[in-house]
Amino acid sequence: MTRRELDAAGIRAPRLRAAYSWCRAVNARHGRTYFLATRLLSPAQRPAVHALYGFARALDDVVDSPGPADTPGSLDRRLAEAHARLLAGLEAGASDDPLLAALVDTATRYALPTAYFTAFVTSMRMDLAVADYPTRAELARYVHGSAEVIGLQMVPVLGTVAAREEAEPRAAALGTAFQLTNFLRDVAEDLERGRVYLPADELAAHGVDRARLGWCAERRRADPAVRAAIREQIALTRRIYREAAPGIAMLHPASRPCVATAADLYGRILDRIEAAGCDVFAGRATVSRGRRLAVAGRAWSRARWARWHHETLVAPTAEA
Repeated sequence: MTRRELDAAGIRAPRLRAAYSWCRAVNARHGRTYFLATRLLSPAQRPAVHALYGFARALDDVVDSPGPADTPGSLDRRLAEAHARLLAGLEAGASDDPLLAALVDTATRYALPTAYFTAFVTSMRMDLAVADYPTRAELARYVHGSAEVIGLQMVPVLGTVAAREEAEPRAAALGTAFQLTNFLRDVAEDLERGRVYLPADELAAHGVDRARLGWCAERRRADPAVRAAIREQIALTRRIYREAAPGIAMLHPASRPCVATAADLYGRILDRIEAAGCDVFAGRATVSRGRRLAVAGRAWSRARWARWHHETLVAPTAEA
C-alpha cells in the first residue's frame, strides 16, 4: 500500500520514498485514530499527511520522551537545531536529513508558509519552560503553534471548494478542538510530566488548583470539584467542535469523510470521559478499536463514492 500511495503522489526518488515511508510507519504506530482517518483520503494525499505527522511526532517525542541524561537546556538545543535544519531545507527546497526530507518536499509541493513550522517549534520549546497557563488566552498562544497550524497545514492538502481564507479559520478551530480533547484525556499523564494544560482561572472557579489535581492523581480518583471543572471544559471544547463543523463542507468532497471521521472519533473521547463521570484519573479515555473501525467503515463507502463522482485531487509536483 505504501508503494501505491507514493506512486499516486508522484514521489519517485528513492531517498524521498524512504523518508515518506518512515513517516507513514510513525503515523501507523502512534496515531491510531489519526492514521485510521487518513485511510479515507485518496492515495495521492496520504504521503503529505504522513510527512506532517512524522515531523510533529518526532519533535513532540523530544519533549515528552527525554533520555536520562537530557536536561531542559539540552532538549531546547535539540529543538533549535532541528528548527535550523528545517529552515535550511525549506530555503534550499530539499533536505538530506531523513527526518526532514519528506516534510520539506511536502512543504514545497503545497507552498506551506515557513511561519507554520516556526510556530510549531515555538510551542514545543514552551513545553520545556512553561508548566501552567493562567488563562485561556495564554493557553491559546501555545495551542496556536501546537494545533492550529496543523489544521492550517492540512487545508491545501485536503483541497477546498470555498475560498481558502474562509476554510482556514474552521480548520484551525478543529485543530484546537482535537488538542483540547487530548488535554482532557491526558490530564493525569501531563501532570506526571509536571504540566497542566487547563486554564488555571477556569479551574479556580471550581475550587481546583494544581495541588488538588495532584491529590486526586495520588488517589486515582477525581473529587466532585475536579469533575465539575472537567465537565465545564468538555462543554467549552464541544463549542469549538461546533465552530469548526461548517468547515468540513468547505473541503473538497473527497476529503470530507476523512475529516468528519476524525472529528467524530475525537468527539467520542469526550463522550468516554463523560461516561466515566468526568473522572480523568480513573483511567485514560479511549475509543475502542471496534468502535473506530465501525465509524471508519461507515465513512469508507462515502469516501469511495466521493472519489468516483468528483475530480480526483492530484498532489503537486516538487520532487527534484
